[in-house]
Amino acid sequence: MSFRNRVSLQDEMRGIIEEPLLHLVPKRFDYVGDIAVISIPPELAAYKGAIASKLLSMRGNTRAVLNKISKLEGEHRVADFDLLLGESTETLHRENGYTYKLDVKKVFFNPRLYSERGRIAAKITPGEYILIPFAGVGPFVLPAAGKGAKVSAVEINPDACACLQENIRINKLEKQVTVIQGDFENISEAKDLQLPENGFDRAIVPTPYGMDNSLIGVSKLVRKGGHIHFYTFKAESQIPDLIKEYEKMGLEVEFYRRRGNVAPGISRWVFDLIEVSPIIK
Repeated sequence: MSFRNRVSLQDEMRGIIEEPLLHLVPKRFDYVGDIAVISIPPELAAYKGAIASKLLSMRGNTRAVLNKISKLEGEHRVADFDLLLGESTETLHRENGYTYKLDVKKVFFNPRLYSERGRIAAKITPGEYILIPFAGVGPFVLPAAGKGAKVSAVEINPDACACLQENIRINKLEKQVTVIQGDFENISEAKDLQLPENGFDRAIVPTPYGMDNSLIGVSKLVRKGGHIHFYTFKAESQIPDLIKEYEKMGLEVEFYRRRGNVAPGISRWVFDLIEVSPIIK
């Protein structure tokens, strides 16, 4: 789960961190399973141990504290972390009725999107054929498969693929999911990607930053009338032009909304799109 401070960490650190630096204490931090994940600014380096101890005490079953020291980097979309407290970065995370086994240092997982993942799962009907690129450890995959869909999940990070396979097994969804390890840009040529006769009924695309071009490839694989849930990082001022761009691509914008801020002036947005042009473009 994600904490927007039911109990303010800043208030908890009052009297421990000197007052002029108190405003630098992060307002948000995450729990992935029993691991707390926070990003402590360099100005508070001397207080890392105290902050970690406080986080450990704020939720009873917390076993480890990680400090995120870099943004997501490389094609595998992983950040660098310092283990401040605890012995292991492996955990079991439970969300929307599913269990995810993962190593927080080796794979990307965003617990803040749990309600969004539930929203998408509620739209899925049994028997759908669904494509999920950038599948990670399966936070969109398992709920879709659990609704009775046939899911093709594509992921380039071998560690994430291994976790995804294990999570499919743990949740007993082996018959519903095909996992393809590879780069989605080249995946249409992969032998493991079996395109349904009329195209996929739905695609769920948790796009990494800067990879919006993946929508072109996805839209070619979705049938006419099919649905695409596309995530992108944009400033609000860019949205009107983005909608026009999607419409030029033959995509109807059914719904869109902001799904969290990621940097000053930049937010994650989700677009629910309908494929209105033929599958071959």
